Amino acid sequence: MQSPGSFVRWFRQVAPYVHDFGGRTFVIAFGGEMVAERARFESFIHDVNVLASLETRLVLVHGARPQIEAEMKAKGLRSRYAQGLRITDEQALTAVKHASGVLRVEIEALLSQGLPDSPMARAQIRVASGNYITARPIGVRNGVDFLFTGAVRKVDAAALAAQLDAADIVLVPPLGYSATGEVFNLAWEDVAESVAVALRADKLLMYTDRLPTDRKGGVVSELTADEAAALAAKKADLTPAATRALEHVARAVAGGVARGHLVTRRFPGALLLELFTHAGVGTMVTADAMEKLRPARIEDVRGMLALIEPLEADGTLVKRSRELLESEIGNFLVVEHDARIVGCAALYPFPDDKSAEFACLAVANEYRDAGYGERLLKACEERARGLRLRKLFALTTHAAHWFLEQGFRAGAVDALPEHRKALYNWRRGSKVFLKRI
Repeated sequence: MQSPGSFVRWFRQVAPYVHDFGGRTFVIAFGGEMVAERARFESFIHDVNVLASLETRLVLVHGARPQIEAEMKAKGLRSRYAQGLRITDEQALTAVKHASGVLRVEIEALLSQGLPDSPMARAQIRVASGNYITARPIGVRNGVDFLFTGAVRKVDAAALAAQLDAADIVLVPPLGYSATGEVFNLAWEDVAESVAVALRADKLLMYTDRLPTDRKGGVVSELTADEAAALAAKKADLTPAATRALEHVARAVAGGVARGHLVTRRFPGALLLELFTHAGVGTMVTADAMEKLRPARIEDVRGMLALIEPLEADGTLVKRSRELLESEIGNFLVVEHDARIVGCAALYPFPDDKSAEFACLAVANEYRDAGYGERLLKACEERARGLRLRKLFALTTHAAHWFLEQGFRAGAVDALPEHRKALYNWRRGSKVFLKRI
């Protein structure tokens, strides 16, 4: 059982996201495979209800591939594919219509739940759907006529926005319509991308079966749109479904969507964990890199204090007041990650001695292994070289090994500049480390 203290800390940590999400537009897309996993899908609907309760403007885009396959099989029909796409003839189109209609009703039914003592109690979610997608046939490709398989031609963003003003959730199926009254079978990934771009959505979240991983097998937590597109083009270690999802998320972000997220349907609570925790559990795609190393500003002081104060409490760092940090802000560099200060360090020059002190290094716990300390040190070294200084020194009570690993050597207090030596706290007994630059 979670302790009261842990719950309170968690609840406080999600408060910024609660403030941010009200009135924002999120497009959440998933394939028919996710709907087929009944228990998992019901849990997902409960999480969608949480977002709806925060007055987030939600568009749900669903697929229907396994349901269409089941319809075809039940009618004794065989699916035909070419170039990774379904060839939708008239019989297949009938199966597409039926599967999409059944799914719409089932999803609306789950969103309409409201039993007492359940996550949906008093939810009263209103769901809207409609013909928001104008489609065109993809036509003949490499000699193959795809018939009623189509692509998105236009999204009626104004109608969608009006429905979002009136309803809690808009449900968009993988179907499109033409001016001639034809119906086209669409890829749900294409629909999700197009809807997100048309609405200038704040987030596009796509569920898939696998996430990009690094060489150690860990999930790649962040990619720029260019990096995501390049990774999808390589198709390395990604399933076809994951490749498609990554391609569409990358294009959506390049097209103006603020952020894209890939999450796996196999991770319980992935929607809430991705949105309400800083680290997330999926792969976030952004237009630009989320991480910045830059000079500190006055408005960073609050975030810097949050890093520094725990280290002051355990004796790792010397205590600094807010006023002192503000007066010395020009000496500091920070690492900013997704608008949050996750690392800081200071460089105090001693020009007469051609040296500088590297001080007040602090990195958030969850980023200790991300190399931010090393990057801050390197940036401070570059700043010192720019000032034509020749050596760095640092004082520490807890991090002796780290400084040795970074090329420092142990030194004596007498090696410090006279002014810094006069301020040395003998009761604290900090060790001195020196490095030529």
